[in-house]
Amino acid sequence: LLYSLAPMHDNLGYMLPVQKLLGIEDQIPERAQVVRVLLAELTRIKSHLVWLACHALDIGAMTVFIYCFREREEIMNFYEQISGARMTSNYFRVGGLSADLPTGIEQKIRKFAEDMPGHIDTYEGLLTGNKIWQKRIMDVGVISAEDAIDLGVTGPSLRGSGVDWDLRRDQPYSGYENYDFEVAVDDGCDTWARYQVRLKEMRESCKLIHQAVDKLSPGPILADVPKVVLPPKKDVVNTIEGLIHHFKIISEGFKPEPGEVYVGVENPKGEVGFYLVSDGSPRPYRMKIRPASFI
Repeated sequence: LLYSLAPMHDNLGYMLPVQKLLGIEDQIPERAQVVRVLLAELTRIKSHLVWLACHALDIGAMTVFIYCFREREEIMNFYEQISGARMTSNYFRVGGLSADLPTGIEQKIRKFAEDMPGHIDTYEGLLTGNKIWQKRIMDVGVISAEDAIDLGVTGPSLRGSGVDWDLRRDQPYSGYENYDFEVAVDDGCDTWARYQVRLKEMRESCKLIHQAVDKLSPGPILADVPKVVLPPKKDVVNTIEGLIHHFKIISEGFKPEPGEVYVGVENPKGEVGFYLVSDGSPRPYRMKIRPASFI
């Protein structure tokens, strides 16, 4: 279920430690880095929409559920156009992306980011001032900052307990240090605080999407590291060199130097981390996944 809610983050979370083991993290093209951020923030909104929709429905607010899934469907359509899959998208690759963005989709995504804050206003209009909603989530599920840290809580749930920690800002990856955004924090420590944090995060994601689209410029989407990076699909189907190159990597893999690495990404639910150990073979000696939110 986690992967279907935030596939792009989990995809990215695995790519980053592999790239670090290979020593190619500084060779990822700028366009690929920007597209990764763009899709990560779309995914954050998509995941938060499922959270809000189901949360509201569980308390009897069916209209909010329908509205949230209406907006989520737009993001699913972007997923399908970009990666070919709606839920379990596998789009990021070691060294870059599996393919470039479809022509013209950037402007469709920008339009979505322009409209989304208005939709969030609608959700808030239905819920935030609603006395039933307030009574059912205020002072409910209280987690102090100390308990949240002690339990290993991360993401919006941690920030809803007043802990100002976000990997995008505090341990930046994929160029997040080049973006202007605020980390949503609320010290209420209850379900109401976590609701407020996620609403703010969706608004900040819209700002990040605008910045990413502004940063998009023509260029390569794959690092120039032939021994580990798959060739573009057009080369695979049109040249014998590309076909052989592709066959060698797929059939034999590549061999990182022996070592270990851990990298975490700010998944919508919290820190998702991948710990990899290489023994110099084409397959990990060990891989451990740290799931998001409460572990």
